[in-house]
Amino acid sequence: MSHQHLEQLHLPAVTKATGEIILPGSKSISNRTLLLAALAKGTTEIRDLLASDDTARMLEALEKLGIKLENFAENAWRVTGCNGDFAVKNADLFLGNAGTAFRPLTAALALSNGNYTLHGVPRMHERPIGDLVDALLQIGAEIEYTGNDGFPPLSISPAKLDLSKTIKIRGDVSSQFLTALLMALPLTKQTATIEVVGELISKPYIEITLNLMAKFGVQVERDGWQRFTILASSEYISPKQIYVEGDASSASYFLAAGAIASQQGIKVKGVDFSSIQGDIKFAHELENLGVNISNADNSVTAKMPAQKIKGFTLDCNHIPDAAMTLAILALFAEGTTTLKNIASWRVKETDRIAAMATELRKVGATVIEGADYIKITPPAQLTPNAVIDTYDDHRMAMCFSLVSLGGVPITINDPNCVAKTFPNYFAEFKKLVS
Repeated sequence: MSHQHLEQLHLPAVTKATGEIILPGSKSISNRTLLLAALAKGTTEIRDLLASDDTARMLEALEKLGIKLENFAENAWRVTGCNGDFAVKNADLFLGNAGTAFRPLTAALALSNGNYTLHGVPRMHERPIGDLVDALLQIGAEIEYTGNDGFPPLSISPAKLDLSKTIKIRGDVSSQFLTALLMALPLTKQTATIEVVGELISKPYIEITLNLMAKFGVQVERDGWQRFTILASSEYISPKQIYVEGDASSASYFLAAGAIASQQGIKVKGVDFSSIQGDIKFAHELENLGVNISNADNSVTAKMPAQKIKGFTLDCNHIPDAAMTLAILALFAEGTTTLKNIASWRVKETDRIAAMATELRKVGATVIEGADYIKITPPAQLTPNAVIDTYDDHRMAMCFSLVSLGGVPITINDPNCVAKTFPNYFAEFKKLVS
């Protein structure tokens, strides 16, 4: 594949970073909050909403569905809810590569008594959705695959729903499927029970969902991580105003930059240890490795440890997105690092295990990849001037910017793919290293 047509960003070699950064809003919280506000009774003012490709796709979709949206201040939106009933019953929705828009809208629209088509970019059509569709078919939803079975695009028709039986859903594929079901079920006005079959992965993302549903007045009854019940009387009511936390996954790049190259420290504003996002645990993992981490109200600061980090083995199932940043940190550790239980990486924006292995080798690392793990041994010297492919994956681009902190120049292909969650990432990164 030729890269002539791709934009490239050349990052100079640096060895020091310092300063502070204000995080963009969390993608997971932003898109969930938009949908809940749209489904609620009343008007919600959402502050600090992430401005990115993924939220733009959700906003466009909600507008097409007849939701009144007003952008009344910077990153602030007034959403007039439809009280569980979208005004528009016929719509064709393009959702890009936004899983956090595609999955929840699939479930909500399947329960909305209309005719809808949902599609996205080619990669979205390679990301599985069969387990969610199967769960919705169990209650009588009318959903057809218009391309390959088990994958978008989808066509949804009005349906007669019956929730008398327990809905079964596999827990080991994507937590977004369970999130989508949980958020949509109050629309049925029937009591619904979901049973998770097998081990539930990425549990912290379900915590975000339950936390936000509660803010909109719906309490989910649950029995551990196995069974979830939503009562017939459940309805979403606007909390009037809601603030979106800074993105804890995005925080990982700056906390890692502090760990790698900052004696003064890098202060990351918008999250702290009380965050409802699971990726805040990344800060705890750094602390376990000896990195100097301090927590304050709405900020976390990271400084270099006294001694070089030692290679480590970690089960990363609780921080699947931030774990990618640990793969880069492995380049700055002494000895081999193994990141385990990351099978979900294979079905994200790209196959992240394969992509990470390929690109880490370009900077000199020795890498072994397995079905659900990656093993990284850093080189004695990082290879300068590597040209990194990003696979249209925002996290690949952000991760590999950190290699420049090892005192080697690096080139990032298609740097604008960061627009998915953090459009001005490279401008912010530059401020810390200049």
